[in-house]
Amino acid sequence: MNEMQKNLNLPKIALGTWAWGGDTTSNKVFGNSLTAKDLKPIFDKGMELGLNLWDTAAVYNNGASEQVLGEFVKDIGREKVILSTKFTPQIADGTDKAVENMFEGSIKRLNSADIDIYWIHNNADVEKWTKAIIPLAKSGKIKYIGVSNHNLAEIKQANEILKAEGLKISAVQNHYSLLDRTSETAGIIDYCNENGITFFSYMVLEQGALSGKYDTQHPFPENSERASVYNHKLDKLENLINGMHEVAQKHDLDVAQVASAWAIAKGTVPIIGATKVKHIEDAKKASTVTLSDEEVAYLDLLGDKTEVNTTREWEQNM
Repeated sequence: MNEMQKNLNLPKIALGTWAWGGDTTSNKVFGNSLTAKDLKPIFDKGMELGLNLWDTAAVYNNGASEQVLGEFVKDIGREKVILSTKFTPQIADGTDKAVENMFEGSIKRLNSADIDIYWIHNNADVEKWTKAIIPLAKSGKIKYIGVSNHNLAEIKQANEILKAEGLKISAVQNHYSLLDRTSETAGIIDYCNENGITFFSYMVLEQGALSGKYDTQHPFPENSERASVYNHKLDKLENLINGMHEVAQKHDLDVAQVASAWAIAKGTVPIIGATKVKHIEDAKKASTVTLSDEEVAYLDLLGDKTEVNTTREWEQNM
């Protein structure tokens, strides 16, 4: 357990709010629109079960995700939640204070004076945006700095820039699942472990493709981006899903919980999308299970054999 995990008392699983709020994007990722009324029971269940780390971003549904989460934070009290949000270079306002301006918008929506983990959302210009976050970090409004969607060289570059100012990277967040282990094979997870950096794995469930809920007979809804990305690959996932079922039965789990337990066994903190109360309950149960080394290796092998590439348009090959 590293410094950040101890100081923030991080749970084993983070809860993601990518799908929260009205989906205003032209190409809907999830094909739904979730309001505060829909999401309140989900938030309450997470808090009840001790899963109090909520991951969002200014860019998620144009701030609507932060807005909804902020309503709940206001009701329950800031001290009870761990907040994780992001600076996304692509929506920067073009001023010299772009990071501070986006941050101020986030904390206003989140009803908070500070943020526990503040991320540079992608590798758009590592030197520029890493340097730009330094004044904000020194102000004390950010407790820990993270970088997302950065490769190993970029993570090292950002860390060197920060170290020169007495700061450091405390967290890395990348796509990591049984279908995408590139952050592992590229040495990123090893680097994190060697340098006291917490690795957060997003898309552990591949937006539901590894939940056991979808197959060739039960594809993703046609009006969603998920359908275009995953439906034509579902047949290639059958052996992996069957293997996950095998492991699930040994531990009284379901397939989705196996994906999460696998990510924990790999030493990462999975971020699980929270759009149903069951997702919270699944996450909690997964956090209590320890898979054996043999089970992890078996799942790794099955994942590799699918030869399915799930790198998305905003990501780079690690």
